Amino acid sequence: MKFHQKEIRLKPYSRGFHLISNELWQAIPELRTISMGMLHVFIKHTSAGLTINENADPTVRIDFENHINTMVPENQSYYIHTMEGPDDMPAHIKASLMGSSVQIPITDGKPNLGIWQGIYLCEHRNHASGRCLVLTAFGQ
Repeated sequence: MKFHQKEIRLKPYSRGFHLISNELWQAIPELRTISMGMLHVFIKHTSAGLTINENADPTVRIDFENHINTMVPENQSYYIHTMEGPDDMPAHIKASLMGSSVQIPITDGKPNLGIWQGIYLCEHRNHASGRCLVLTAFGQ
């Protein structure tokens, strides 16, 4: 079994949901050497997350942002962890809801996603720096 692991840093993204699939594929060309396996993508932050969803219609990403902001509003009187601003605690809650990793099958050297699927960076901070991801591909 082959194992390849890389840590990458994404450019800073604005708050919202952003397709990063192509950036990931470019960052780990070793996928091409795996005929059957998995790619695990992990984000090393507590205020941003990862998810897999619609990759064609950009309004889906807008709806995600609008909905999660309604579910987890800022400036609530019950938040205690607010030292980094009004988006601080809500960003942590949103990141936990979205998750910190995704796993994608690799088939014949390519990610085996559905035709309308892509990987999103879920950026929940107003002024985030670039995010660090660990990409681990393994298989035969």
